Parts: sequence; C-alpha cells; structure tokens
Amino acid sequence: MIHQVSELSLKLVHHQIIQFRTHLINDEIGPGLKKVDRIKAIQKQLITSWETLLTMTPADYMLFRDALDNSSGFQSYGYRQIEIFLGNKDPSTMTVHRHDPEVMAVLENALAEPSVYDEVIRLLARQGFDVPAELLERDFSNPYSGDTRIVAIWEEIYRNTDKHWYLYCLAEKLMDVETLFQRWRFDHMSAVERVIGMQPGTGGLSGVAFLKKALELKFFHDLYDVRAALFCKTPT
Repeated sequence: MIHQVSELSLKLVHHQIIQFRTHLINDEIGPGLKKVDRIKAIQKQLITSWETLLTMTPADYMLFRDALDNSSGFQSYGYRQIEIFLGNKDPSTMTVHRHDPEVMAVLENALAEPSVYDEVIRLLARQGFDVPAELLERDFSNPYSGDTRIVAIWEEIYRNTDKHWYLYCLAEKLMDVETLFQRWRFDHMSAVERVIGMQPGTGGLSGVAFLKKALELKFFHDLYDVRAALFCKTPT
C-alpha cells in the first residue's frame, strides 16, 4: 500500500514538473516557483512514507518476501520519468522496461526532450546572459554534466541577487528539490539496509550498494559548482 500511494505521489510530481518546465519555456518565473513549492511539498510526503517502512523488521519482511519474486521499486517507470526530466539521462536505467513497448516509448520521448535544467539554461539566454549556442540546441538525450560558462552566469546572479532576484530564487529552489531527492534516496537506502542488510534486492540489483551509489547522482551540477566559485574568488 505504501508503494502504491508513493506511485500516485510520483505521478503528481511528474505532472507538476511538466507544468514547471512549461512555465520556464514561457518565461513565467513566478508561477514556476509556485510549482516548485508544490513539488517540494509532495517530496516531503514521499520522504515521510519511509517512516512506516522503517518499522518493518527482517522477521516481518521474511513473511512475504518470496511473494515479491523479482518485483522491485527499480521497476517504477514513474520515478524513472522524473529522474529523466530532472536531467539523469541514462538509457541503461530504462532496460528494465524493455518488456513494455508503451512504457519504453514514453521514456524514450522523455530522454530526447530538454530536461528542466536545459530549459533553465535557455531561460538564462532569453534573460540576456551570454549562453553558448551549442548548449541551447544540442542532443538532449545526452546528459548535461555542467559547464564553466554557465557557472560564471550563476556567479554573477549570486553576487547581484537584488538585480537578479527571481533567478536567484529559482536556483535555490532547484537546490531544494535536489536536496529533498537526496534525502529520499538516503532514507530508501537506510530502510533497505535495516531490513535486508547487504543482500541483493528482489530485482536482482546489488541492493544497498546500488542505492549508495545513487547518492552520488546530481541533477544541477552548475549550482553546486557555483558555490566553489563564489568562495574561492574575491568579488571584483
């Protein structure tokens, strides 16, 4: 039941992300920020759901684990969609859905579309910043792992927050979303480790080891890198 409710919440997050991206495309920063607040509220509900699952002991889980067979949370295409739209363009994560052509088509379409952060970069260009042309029209199925030229733009925004207030707020709200995803992943890993230890998961993955590696995943590389830029330079 917890997983079913979580899937509904993920569907709602996905819907809000699509609307948020549409606001970015239309230069509607204010309404977009409101959508991010809603996304964050749903994320917090998803994080809270782990508290119930953390009450499950190994003895509890052994009562029904065999009934799960090879079912796994990794098979959630709703979660996969969200990660793709936020920028985790990794086709290898889609292979688990190869048996379902309809789902694969949905994920492949998402993979080819600009991510939320791709639209943020385009927004920066329309706001008058010097964004390299090759970042505006590229193969969006490839992951974006950061660019020093975009970091420089964010540095200007962070050093002049009064002038660029809404863009500054946008960046910080994106970091909020990133942080909440990390909290969700960490609680997921903690719940699995508490129940099955270091054993493989039901989906055939390495369980806790796989989830720990997922904690290294970042969506908004430039927004991490700008922090180093801000504190390693003296303002001019």
